[in-house]
Amino acid sequence: MERTTVALRAQDPISQAGVASQLRARPEVSMTEWGAEDLPPQVTVVVVDAVDEEVLRMLRNIQRTSTSRTVLVTTDIDEQKLVSAAECGVAGVVRRSEATPEHLVHVIGTVARGEGHLPSDLLGRLLQEVGRLQGQVLGPRGLHFTGLAAREVDVLRLVAEGYDTADIATKLAYSERTIKNVLHSVMTRLQLRNRSHAVAYAMRQGLI
Repeated sequence: MERTTVALRAQDPISQAGVASQLRARPEVSMTEWGAEDLPPQVTVVVVDAVDEEVLRMLRNIQRTSTSRTVLVTTDIDEQKLVSAAECGVAGVVRRSEATPEHLVHVIGTVARGEGHLPSDLLGRLLQEVGRLQGQVLGPRGLHFTGLAAREVDVLRLVAEGYDTADIATKLAYSERTIKNVLHSVMTRLQLRNRSHAVAYAMRQGLI
């Protein structure tokens, strides 16, 4: 059995000692110290009561200084704090009331494989929050969660329909130079190789 290397960071010494003792007893994981260079963690488990600014700073630091993926164990979290935690690189969330050793090890393994984990009710609320942010915050500013602005989506849609730069400029009432700049910006920002690659990206995102 391949063991997942895990580092633990908790806000209080009792939680640190308690969760560490539970994980050390599990054959699926191998405990390591945070920041250890000889055995860097694949997953970092962060145990907190609530997601506040101090916790978000800790999560950002983990994201910035480590290649490990993060599992957050918390007593209380709402959909807005969940979005903030996700922005800080959290890939799995477990409520402390549900954090049995078996469940926590399962989530650690899931996250180590590159997948994510959320309690089912939080997943539904997260999707509602994403929809709200798109509709009320990003949409009115011409932005999308995909990182593409509305004008960029329009250009890619017309490229996908076979129009050349001049035709697209006419249809959207922009100059040809603007259309070229839009395409260059999209391909550079998203590291896309050419127009076909850009169209394929937009199709995978469900934009066209």
